[in-house]
Amino acid sequence: MSDTPGSGAIGRQRWAIAEGYIPGWSNGPEPQMSSHETCCILNASDRVASVRISVYFEGRDPAGPYKLTVEPRRTRHLRFNELRDPETIPPDVPYASVIESDVPIVVQHTRLDSRQAENALMTTIAFAAD
Repeated sequence: MSDTPGSGAIGRQRWAIAEGYIPGWSNGPEPQMSSHETCCILNASDRVASVRISVYFEGRDPAGPYKLTVEPRRTRHLRFNELRDPETIPPDVPYASVIESDVPIVVQHTRLDSRQAENALMTTIAFAAD
């Protein structure tokens, strides 16, 4: 193990989040308290990570791929409800996602559900698929 931060690759190149749901409305100031799903990506490597996200639904074909980059030795927090290209992810519709990268990354899934004044926050590590 090296003493230089970012010198070793950690993570995997394929991740899955089997549970996704963007509530259709929120309670509280926007955008901080908007109900949302977040994909938190850590790239601890020395290379730019090219990331592709595919979104799967129960009753229709998948959406995506959504393409983004994560700079070396950086993190990126991506709200699924802010994805626009190639299409927006509909609210109030269950979905799942697969995140693929050309370098190892770490993926965490977080949801803020602010439909009630008593907010709920849930977070979990994604499933490392490779």
